[in-house]
Amino acid sequence: MWSGPRNLSTAMMRAFSSRPDCAVSDEPFYAAYLAATGIVHPMNAEVLASQPTDPHRVAADMLGPAPSGKPVWYQKHMAHHMVVGFPLDWMDGVTNVFLLRRPERVLASYARKREDVSLRDIGFAEQAMLFDRVADRLGKAPPVVDSEDVRRDPRGTLSALCAAIDLPFDEAMLSWPKGQHPDDGVWAPHWYGAIFDSTGFAPPDEKVVELPGNLQRIADEAQVFYERMAGFKT
Repeated sequence: MWSGPRNLSTAMMRAFSSRPDCAVSDEPFYAAYLAATGIVHPMNAEVLASQPTDPHRVAADMLGPAPSGKPVWYQKHMAHHMVVGFPLDWMDGVTNVFLLRRPERVLASYARKREDVSLRDIGFAEQAMLFDRVADRLGKAPPVVDSEDVRRDPRGTLSALCAAIDLPFDEAMLSWPKGQHPDDGVWAPHWYGAIFDSTGFAPPDEKVVELPGNLQRIADEAQVFYERMAGFKT
């Protein structure tokens, strides 16, 4: 599952982790991304210590076997973690799905957790690049899911997603226990507060988002990439 930050990505990971047949992995390229770029994130040292920093090793790991021998493996990936020079050929050995959220809502949420924000931080351009790579290989668009559709109709949207990837839908995906999950990344206490308090998908927030000028400019840049992928929503 390819997304950007603040994209409902952790809630989707919770939904899949609720399936008894599914293992999950939380942003396995995060430490490699920080090591390669020198970017400093909250809990930076802890993230670097918690995962391999060699992207080639991570890529090899992503091809299996799945943790605990589970038949389904949900890998939560951030598109912007795939910096230039990181291997991408491993993507040909997995099923790739793309999770979207409107840029203005991503930025409004992200800016509450980290002051300095750029287009690169929210990953829309990188997500579109990966989308194009998968579409070119398949000869058709890969599955695309919009987080607002998931929140508006969890059962219907997740059922459609499962059908698109030849996976039976499981009602267990609609709820999960409160608190931290054992497979959450070490960074979870900083980023996942709302998820810790949740037991399922919240209804969509219909409130109009108003961004300051600097964030609105980034949202406008990201909108082009969002609209291109959103045209193929499942």
